[in-house]
Amino acid sequence: MIEEIQILEAVEKYIRGEMTPEERTQFEELRRTNSEIDQLVVEQTMFFNQLGNFSDWKALKVSLNEVHNHLAEQGEIRQPQPKGVVRELWRRYKRVMAVAASIAGITTLLIATTVSMIARKQSTEDLQQLRREFRQEVANKKKEVLNEVDNKIKISKAPENIAPKSGGTGFLIDGKGYLVTNAHVVNNANSVIVLNSKGQEFRANIIHINIASDLAVLRIEDNDFKPLAILPYSIRKSGTDLGEQLFTLGYPRNEIVYNEGYMSAKTGYKGDTLTCQIGVQANPGNSGGPVFNKNGEVVGIINTREKEAEGVVFAVTARNIFLLMDDIRKSDTAARNIKLPLLTTLRNLDRTQQIRKIEECVFMVKTY
Repeated sequence: MIEEIQILEAVEKYIRGEMTPEERTQFEELRRTNSEIDQLVVEQTMFFNQLGNFSDWKALKVSLNEVHNHLAEQGEIRQPQPKGVVRELWRRYKRVMAVAASIAGITTLLIATTVSMIARKQSTEDLQQLRREFRQEVANKKKEVLNEVDNKIKISKAPENIAPKSGGTGFLIDGKGYLVTNAHVVNNANSVIVLNSKGQEFRANIIHINIASDLAVLRIEDNDFKPLAILPYSIRKSGTDLGEQLFTLGYPRNEIVYNEGYMSAKTGYKGDTLTCQIGVQANPGNSGGPVFNKNGEVVGIINTREKEAEGVVFAVTARNIFLLMDDIRKSDTAARNIKLPLLTTLRNLDRTQQIRKIEECVFMVKTY
């Protein structure tokens, strides 16, 4: 327990900028090599920002009350008639009670976060699917605190009072709102919400799942979604050369994350011909994320990694998207309107420019 408390203290010291340059350098190296520490820093930063917003709101309310009292003393406004004692006490002190509840929630949240850092699942399987799991107990504690702080400023499109079960990444294959992700990300989902790189939420429907290839096609069904006239990348039918430079975009965190690597093998785990092996870092949440070559062509879709080997990641090859679409069109006439992108506009652009054009087409996927 002492070690966990020291980790939390170090995170808070880092966020407040109280570390020496040497300590900060060492801590940032720890963040880079330990995704759990990095995730804790992100969560704590967001939490402190929310508390700061709540403090500003309280200060504004105090100021408004002072103006109200001054106007009442001057006779400019009339005081309302007294209400019932219980109702009046609730009206006057409900925010105070909410703050007290929030403090209790904060303590529980910190304990839950620490426990989640050191928890490990034991498994005898060699491969790990890279969808993101949302822990119900932690999600509930965060909701207790943040709902009061945010005061429900942002209206979510997710089902009410239901925490997300799992998540991953998806990307557009048609600007009209068709996305591809992994089948294991959305299988058995009752509803699906996708978020773009700006945090905007959209409702989506599952229109086809193929367990064998671990691919699924979603369609955004939301009036707030603005279709794209053209996608900047293309989907490659042919294979990729060994050693070819690759990069990925995905959502192992609540913001889009870039990684780069190379083609390690043309087949996947134990010679699987549906997948290929890439040398890149990937974490839960990367499932369904696109793998691009230097020209901005999708060459694969991340789906698993080898548990006992660092940087050994497997991706469904992009040609399976074409096979998937052939199957869909046989049974769904509406799917015949899907136009897969065959030309890339990213060739010869530097990586920063490529990412800027791609990121609006890559979505976080949450299932409920």
